[in-house]
Amino acid sequence: MINQKTVAVVVPAYNEGKQILNVVSSMPDFVDRIVVVNDCSTDKTGLIVSNFIKQQTASGETLFAKSSPQMTKYNRAEIVLHEMAKKELEFFIPSQVTNENPESERVILINNLSNGGVGAAIARGYKWCIDHHIDCTAVMAGDGQMDPSELESICQPVIEDGIDYVKGNRLIHRSAWLVMPKTRYIGNAILSILTKIASGYWHVSDTQSGYTAISLKALQAIKIHDIYRSYGMPNDLMVKLNIAFCTIKEVGIKPVYNVGEQSKMKVIKVIPTVSWLLLKSFFKRLWIKYLLKDFHPLFLLYHFAFMLGAVSIPYIIKIARIVLFTQHSVSPLTMLAFVFLFISAFQSLLFAMWMDMQDNERLYK
Repeated sequence: MINQKTVAVVVPAYNEGKQILNVVSSMPDFVDRIVVVNDCSTDKTGLIVSNFIKQQTASGETLFAKSSPQMTKYNRAEIVLHEMAKKELEFFIPSQVTNENPESERVILINNLSNGGVGAAIARGYKWCIDHHIDCTAVMAGDGQMDPSELESICQPVIEDGIDYVKGNRLIHRSAWLVMPKTRYIGNAILSILTKIASGYWHVSDTQSGYTAISLKALQAIKIHDIYRSYGMPNDLMVKLNIAFCTIKEVGIKPVYNVGEQSKMKVIKVIPTVSWLLLKSFFKRLWIKYLLKDFHPLFLLYHFAFMLGAVSIPYIIKIARIVLFTQHSVSPLTMLAFVFLFISAFQSLLFAMWMDMQDNERLYK
């Protein structure tokens, strides 16, 4: 615990038999629960964690799943939410909690019965933490790329300052360009720019960092079973948190590489997939947050910019054909129409982005 607040760490693991024991055994003492989600590994990851659990004694701090609220004429809403939370498990990857005494054992092992991806594994760990009312839930990868000594600085803002979501940022560390593989650094930078636009958290960077902490309130504010199941999970999560008006903070952490990890992420494949996810998420955020939940003029400005941009495309094509394939000059009317549409679209887009930044300033701490 930290300041009498419970802390859990979700450790997604797929074929991390060589690293997982080091991750679990090096966890700081203030961590109440270590929730290892074995994502249907084909190596001995699950067996290694299971044997480790058998060698440990009970933590002494007993945690029970939240009981059903009593029925009164005022709390039907709470009862509906509790029933929904019980049924929600059906939407996750089928899994099994292997512990004999999960209420008192510090390390919890959840075996996914099929491989769902890193996002699905984290979501399942989040679900366990919600059900057991954990105040602050962190995420550390099972490959040993996250320094346990930095965990407290990740969790402190959630516990002491009431921040909803805290993420580590490797890119602001002065060694980032020297230590991180260049393809990872560049790919991360590209996805960070796209995530700024899609999520509305315009000040964040290193959006692919998996070293995070989240409050119980934030987890309860989103549909965690709907989180993107693969490597776009942190990007998708940030969009969902922004729609829920959750606050965010970044903490500087050091980049860790060459500690025995074996990366399973292919940057060339991930960037197009996550980019398409972010494009869809951008429009989802606009419609839900700025039309359905709380109307804002930036909704109209963004769509006005896109509409004018689309209308200007035929003029661009016409001008290009005349310039490249004929000897004729472009008519003044055609050029005037294009210039008007382009400038209007560009101005509307800039105003919309400026309003977006101003509105979301309150969420960045």
